[in-house]
Amino acid sequence: MNAAVLAAIAFVGFGLGYRYYSRFLADRVFGLRPDEKVPSREFEDGVDFVPTPIGILWGHHYTSIAGAAPIVGPALAVIWGWLPALVWVVVGTVMMGAVHDFSALVLSARHGGRSIGDISGVVLNDRVRTLFLLIISLLIWIVLAVFAFIIGTLFVAYPGSVLPINVQIVVALLLGWLVHRRGLPALVPSLIAYVLLLGCVFYGEAFASAFPVVASLGVLQWVWILLIYCFVASVLPVWLLLQPRDYINSHQLVTALLLLSAGLLVLQPTVVAPAINPTPEGAPSMLPFLFITIACGAISGFHGLVSSGTTSKQLARMTDARPIGYGGMLGEGALGMLAVLATTAGFATSEQWYVHYASWGAAQGLSAKLAAFVQGSATFISSLGLPMHAAETFMAVVVIAFAATSLDTGARIQRLVIGELGELYGIQPLTNRYVASATGVGLALILALTQAGGKGGLVLWPLFGTTNQLLAGVTLLLVSVWLRRQGRPVVYTLVPMIFVAAATLLGMVGELRSYIESGSWLLAALGGLIVVCDVWVLLEGARIFRDAVPGKPSEPARA
Repeated sequence: MNAAVLAAIAFVGFGLGYRYYSRFLADRVFGLRPDEKVPSREFEDGVDFVPTPIGILWGHHYTSIAGAAPIVGPALAVIWGWLPALVWVVVGTVMMGAVHDFSALVLSARHGGRSIGDISGVVLNDRVRTLFLLIISLLIWIVLAVFAFIIGTLFVAYPGSVLPINVQIVVALLLGWLVHRRGLPALVPSLIAYVLLLGCVFYGEAFASAFPVVASLGVLQWVWILLIYCFVASVLPVWLLLQPRDYINSHQLVTALLLLSAGLLVLQPTVVAPAINPTPEGAPSMLPFLFITIACGAISGFHGLVSSGTTSKQLARMTDARPIGYGGMLGEGALGMLAVLATTAGFATSEQWYVHYASWGAAQGLSAKLAAFVQGSATFISSLGLPMHAAETFMAVVVIAFAATSLDTGARIQRLVIGELGELYGIQPLTNRYVASATGVGLALILALTQAGGKGGLVLWPLFGTTNQLLAGVTLLLVSVWLRRQGRPVVYTLVPMIFVAAATLLGMVGELRSYIESGSWLLAALGGLIVVCDVWVLLEGARIFRDAVPGKPSEPARA
């Protein structure tokens, strides 16, 4: 099968979804109006609540959700064949993932920019709020530790990426100051900054050779550096680093997608992987684990945390939620789709593909899958005349930038969630942003350091997929209850909720069985606790949904 044709079909599906389905949701389901009050203007504080132009906020949202997971998940799921992986990415993105992200953003914006976990106390009850916030904290705790390890590993594997990533931080600070304090339009300075970043990509290897200390740093040292950076980034005003850095990254992301698409058109590669491979050696059943393995590339609970944790506090007007929430997820779906093609058409022969995907054990491994994506993508881009080594460095920088923006945003969300818990239980120190951030980042550092080399977070990583998808299901249930009370259609969020919750609970039961059989008691205990909490939340939500009465008043919005 021609990979370029598959990409074209997927892009058409994404375009139709945005043109028709997202407009229907915005107009008929949520009733968005451009004159609605938004939290960024009601509670503007210059730190978290900042009215932001749509282009800049789209860049922040898109790059924050497009971390390493939409690459790793599809790159692993193709072991069951390219067809089910590609169908789930496209259909899941249009009908479920984008709906989830969009609805979480709207719900948060209409509740004062509060997080999804905090809103659950208003829409459901306080007991659910506590359970929800604890599940969110656990998920982000794992994400911070694992993403720090991933970035550190990529820095060690591709030392040429260190210069452009760090130059980007310095330039982003300058850009944020110029735009926010001096009133410069963001586009032209950001493009200049991006050109500088590209120049650093080509000079990165020479820089690493000239300064051997860069290449001498190990993964553990990078984990320390990255998490200390996360603390600083999470307490700075969003306009100073988060927004400008993500805006520059959005240029890089769009460039990568365009280069990959152009490379597909020029190279016209054939997909060498099987269309369906139902029984790979050692792999769990394709159903339901396909829907768990590909999470962020189709639907992801983490995206709801971004939508409600940072993005909702920066919406300049309510109607911006459609291109940012729904449209941003389509961009991530495009990344997931290209990850499927890069890991199935980026190999010259089927024999080479089977070397990587001969068994579940051979296919697993975060770093290995990211490397497969980098190499496959570089193969596409090199067909445009760019040297293979430069193409690999560029794609490594792209992947690191994805993961780094998710790391930054995750640390900020964790700070806000810990602050909400502190407010809920009257623990005043936790409502201080410095204390809350130090607590969240410090716990992630402890998790990362529980094994040599910064691999501690990987111990809990198997819980990410199911926890993430269960969180997506609970978020959709929360939105459905709220819509029912508003007298609005609920089927468009309720059906995805039932599908995701059922598939994920079934998958979690299977995983718990395997943890017990293998003696992984820590994973079994934490996984069991997560299942109990999620089932509890789902049952509470189902009861409240059944009894929900249209027109029931909500608690007034607050910051």
